[in-house]
Amino acid sequence: EEGCRRFMSQSLPRHIAIIMDGNGRWAQMRGLSRIEGHKAGAEAARRTLEALREIQIPYVTLFSFSAENWNRPLDEVRGLMDLLRYYLKKETADLHKHNAQLRVIGEREKLPADILELIEQAETVTAQNTGMVVAIALSYGGRQDILRATQKIVDQKIPSSEITLQTVSQHLMTGDMPEPDVMIRTGGEFRLSNFLLWQMAYTELFFTPTLWPDFGAQDIQNAIQFYQSRERRYGGLPNKAADQG
Repeated sequence: EEGCRRFMSQSLPRHIAIIMDGNGRWAQMRGLSRIEGHKAGAEAARRTLEALREIQIPYVTLFSFSAENWNRPLDEVRGLMDLLRYYLKKETADLHKHNAQLRVIGEREKLPADILELIEQAETVTAQNTGMVVAIALSYGGRQDILRATQKIVDQKIPSSEITLQTVSQHLMTGDMPEPDVMIRTGGEFRLSNFLLWQMAYTELFFTPTLWPDFGAQDIQNAIQFYQSRERRYGGLPNKAADQG
């Protein structure tokens, strides 16, 4: 209890980004199909959002389906889309009830038309909510995000002398969100996999071997405590060195 109080009293991240990795391996270890692993992963996402809402984290971005995931076997992609339909229908009401706002970032024009409609409905229903912002990265790639931002800037004919780092940031799909303070990747892999590349320039990176369907409250606490233990310099001098000149 004392540890929990100390944890809550320290500065909490404003924005947590999560790469939810390990569903397939979790299923394989249990002799289940990959889709069963993705179902268990969707439940883990629901639990995680619930826990982060209780801790009062304002922004969460979940990497749900990458631009490169379209290259997976057709059956798996179909199964993932079915799962997406199910959870968009089921979870939107719950998010709305808890005053959360849902956003979807990614190349959404590649998604099936009925899923696109469900996304637009969910975004409209939750648009005025003032609680946690939940961004789902679907058909998303960090390089593609930067490319699109560049194309928008060119289309708007902004003179090159007026293009700043902020100009690029504002034209990204996360334009009005703060950059992630901490990124959690489950499943024991140590890479960014084309996720929020521009936005994570100074994000603290937390890697855990826990497979995503097993991810729980203790893992969240571990990640936030890791974040709280870091000294964030943004390329500057450490505080002591700065004090000494």
